[in-house]
Amino acid sequence: MMQKTFSIKGMLISIVMLICSLTLIASLALSSIHDINGQYRKLQHQLEAYATIIAISSATGLYNNDTDLLEQQLQAFSAVPMINNIHIYSLDPEASEPVFFSSYNRQTIGPYPTQFHRLPELLKPKQSRSHLEMMVPIEFSGQHIGYTYLRATKAELSGYTQNRILSDIAIALLALLLAFLAANRLQRWLTKPIKGLLEQVQIITKTQDFSLRVPQTNLDEVEAFSKALNLMLDKIERQFNKLQSAELEIRQLNQSLEQKISERTQALKESNQELLNTLETLHQYQNQIVETEKMSSLGQMVAGIAHEVNTPIGLGITASTLLQDKLRVIEQNFQDKKLTSSQLSRFIGEAQENLGIVYRNLERAASLIRSFKQVAVDQSSDSARTFNMLQLINEVLLSLRPNLKKTSHEVVVNCPEELQLESKPGPINQILINLIMNSLIHAFSDQDKGKIIITVTTENNHCQLIYQDNGAGVPEQIRKRIFDPFVTTKRGEGGSGLGLHLVYNLVTQALRGKIQLESSIGEGVHVFIEFPVLIRDTK
Repeated sequence: MMQKTFSIKGMLISIVMLICSLTLIASLALSSIHDINGQYRKLQHQLEAYATIIAISSATGLYNNDTDLLEQQLQAFSAVPMINNIHIYSLDPEASEPVFFSSYNRQTIGPYPTQFHRLPELLKPKQSRSHLEMMVPIEFSGQHIGYTYLRATKAELSGYTQNRILSDIAIALLALLLAFLAANRLQRWLTKPIKGLLEQVQIITKTQDFSLRVPQTNLDEVEAFSKALNLMLDKIERQFNKLQSAELEIRQLNQSLEQKISERTQALKESNQELLNTLETLHQYQNQIVETEKMSSLGQMVAGIAHEVNTPIGLGITASTLLQDKLRVIEQNFQDKKLTSSQLSRFIGEAQENLGIVYRNLERAASLIRSFKQVAVDQSSDSARTFNMLQLINEVLLSLRPNLKKTSHEVVVNCPEELQLESKPGPINQILINLIMNSLIHAFSDQDKGKIIITVTTENNHCQLIYQDNGAGVPEQIRKRIFDPFVTTKRGEGGSGLGLHLVYNLVTQALRGKIQLESSIGEGVHVFIEFPVLIRDTK
């Protein structure tokens, strides 16, 4: 085992740089933290002041139920760049919680969900990575009539923090550069004699001229080493002369042996060249076969892409067109001053639903395109989080509602309402969509009224998802390779042959689970999926 060595130059520079670095980091860190905390407290005080002003100014409009006046007052806060969203909630004696009354949303930000379910938490300022939030009670003539919710951006504080960090880094780099230059000058003075000695030794080693000797130096330690090295060179020179005479005799013997080896080597080269030519020809044929297979698979994939991608895009266009029609009606009522709060509330709900459909289907279209580009790659990019399983299934069914409502098929979901899991919802979402679309395209192609059953159970930190339909079933010759890519009975009729292959990859790779499919002609399919999860307590 070789002993670890150290460089004098490196050690000098490292020690000086380490001391300077630790001192600078400690002083700059303490200063920056103190300054940034002060800026945060200033931003928090501004938020509290704005929230109080809004609560006072909106009391009259809220008490008189005057939404127009309140919206005009809230629009005045568009001049405050830090404010993104303002909600006004009224207290309804008949309701168990506050009721949304009015809001202001910065145009570049858009609406933000109601937050009155976080009322106790937001009575004091609450910060996230990019925003500050808080609620302030609204009182009129000593009567508590509602709450003001305020959401402000921390962009200004983030920019200040970034500039402060950059300035600290610049100061640190400049100080470290000066320390490096000083340390470098010191090490040159100390290591110059050693470097000269090393250069002389390298020359002797390179030229094999052992008659050379190392020069004297002005450092006692290095001078003692030079004398010892010169004595060693004297002995090496004598031994080297003896070795040269012995090598001359060996060289003459090797010449005859090298000639025989050269003749044998030439014969081997000729044989190897013939083998290489044959191998190159085989590689050319192999590459041609591989390219032919790739083009064949690409042709099959392109044949099924149109229907798969057009389905979610068509749903998105339908939802956006419906939203545009609703928007025209609201705009006309607003211009005619006939817009009521109930119409606006209904429009907001419909808009959220349609925008959700557009978003989910566009996201699904993008996912399908990615799956055609690389069918063997894990399709899930979602990170693990806690979610409600029943809610996830309902969201999938909502995104597929335009497909399902055209038929008389029935979807039954057996899942506990309170089931909270920690896993990857993205892959589960894609698995359900592919299974349902597979049933609609293949299983129910000759059936007017089919039935799909989705059952979810948990046991020992594992989730079991059972998918069943009573469709046409899968032929045995296809069932054996149902999870292979491009296997389909509907080529050119909406089937790409990638749906169940993608499901298999998502289950086994993204969810690290297992999948099993059972089916017979005329008896539908039964898909059993099991994957590890963390079950969260909802109590």
